[in-house]
Amino acid sequence: MTLDPQTAYASRLETRRAEAHALERRDSKLSLARGVVGVIGLVAALTMSSSRPVAIAVFGGSLLAFFALIVIHERVARHLARARRRVAFFDGALSRTRGEWAGKGEPGTRFLDPAHPNAIDLDLFGRGSLYERICVARTHAGQDRLASWLKSGASIEVLKARQAAGAEVGVRVDLREDLFVLGAEARRAVDSTSLLDWLTAPPVPIPARLRVAAFGSSVAAFISAAAWALDVWDGFPFRVAFIAVLVCTWFGRVFSREVLTGIGRPVHDLQTLTELFDRLGAERFEAPRLVELRESLAAEGVPPARPIAQLRRWLEIHESKSNVFFGVLSFFMVWDLQLAGAVEAWRRRFGAPAALWLSTLGEMEALVSLGTYAFENPGDPYPTFEVFGPFFHADGISHPLLPASRAVANDVRLDGQSQMLVVTGSNMSGKSTLLRTVGINAVLALSGAPVRAASLRLSPLAVGASIRVQDSLQDGESRFYAEIKRVRQVLDLASGPIPALFLMDEIFDGTNSAERRVGAEAVVRSLLERKAIGLVTSHDLALAEIAVSLAPNAANVHFEDHLEG
Repeated sequence: MTLDPQTAYASRLETRRAEAHALERRDSKLSLARGVVGVIGLVAALTMSSSRPVAIAVFGGSLLAFFALIVIHERVARHLARARRRVAFFDGALSRTRGEWAGKGEPGTRFLDPAHPNAIDLDLFGRGSLYERICVARTHAGQDRLASWLKSGASIEVLKARQAAGAEVGVRVDLREDLFVLGAEARRAVDSTSLLDWLTAPPVPIPARLRVAAFGSSVAAFISAAAWALDVWDGFPFRVAFIAVLVCTWFGRVFSREVLTGIGRPVHDLQTLTELFDRLGAERFEAPRLVELRESLAAEGVPPARPIAQLRRWLEIHESKSNVFFGVLSFFMVWDLQLAGAVEAWRRRFGAPAALWLSTLGEMEALVSLGTYAFENPGDPYPTFEVFGPFFHADGISHPLLPASRAVANDVRLDGQSQMLVVTGSNMSGKSTLLRTVGINAVLALSGAPVRAASLRLSPLAVGASIRVQDSLQDGESRFYAEIKRVRQVLDLASGPIPALFLMDEIFDGTNSAERRVGAEAVVRSLLERKAIGLVTSHDLALAEIAVSLAPNAANVHFEDHLEG
């Protein structure tokens, strides 16, 4: 298979459109056939009488044909819906490769946290964000997992495992397509949080003696009813058994209600995910992390589909209680209590594995998102990692959300000897963009994704930024006070176990030059003492003296200007 993403996507898109058009034509023909058969049946019904057996036969045949066409049409409609989702998958993929993705994907706005040390500053979430560019997950589990990776780093071993897994799954376009199509229904229907809460909820203790008594009462009721009907016994044993069933139902009502109330939603959610579990279980992988995830889907020795199907069958039987005959039968079976016991036994055995299935699905979708990004950006390399830090050496680094024609690449060196760069330059020269470029590529690297650079070597880093600081009328905070709080957060981050990468744009811009110079120097000196590395930008050339006073750990750099025309 060619590794050119546009060629790979375009050829498949043409095939999927042809398949969708063929199904659309078949769908139209079936709609027409249903209409014709309906008209024939209606005419036969209007002309039907006891003296016209032919009309009766035509009406009966039309009725059977009409119901058969409904079944066939529904199947074709399902195939057509999936074919259209396959077209949408490749349409979206081609849009991403052309840079036309902003506003068309999942923005992840719900993950925005004003207290996060870099999410708002680096445009991690929201319209046109890094998350929208990367995320192709269709379930909440996958979206949540990817967001957590972007918001916090991982160990070098974990990151290398993600790189290997992403590189393998990225080129498996067929798998990614299937997960997108199957996950579309799950995205609309499945509430991962409530499902996980149900799977991991504390067990409801149902007295074993009560279930035994209920079973014995049911057996006695059926036997005594049969004996009474055959005149073997009189009605007294049946009445005793009836009272026993009534007593068991009364004492079991609390347990039954606690277990069965709201069970329909989690069971339906699990059933919706079954096809996704089956698709992942059928794939064969080589990357160690992908192999581990696939094996976790059969942790209990059985694939997820079988126990989920059992739970679904119980629910379907339970919902049949509206039928009068089954309603009477279920009363004598003490059905609610027995079903509650069976559901609790299922949850004790499969609750933890099912939670693991959901976690596995989430991680697989997050890896698919990273792999898709890698496949669609074949020129972006995976970073390499240094065990000892702080360390950030980048060659030709640029912003991954900017078009290549507009992005300006720079080299950046930060480590234990050269800890800080003070960046000066005129308005619109690119100072803030440089800070965001360094930060967003660090986030990509520390999530397991490729980076937009010729090469990048870095150590694990905690990224803290003060770039997009806002005042707050509701909280009664000025912009300066909001910046003070963010700077305090970055200092606290630098005091942690992982070396910090700080990015500060126009530090203390809200105060006079003299106080700004003193305050900025105190902050950056404290950061360097904590072994942090980073960049500080400023229009104020007086701040350039900070780098001189902190040499050789700090240096001044400047963006050049050209006046053209």
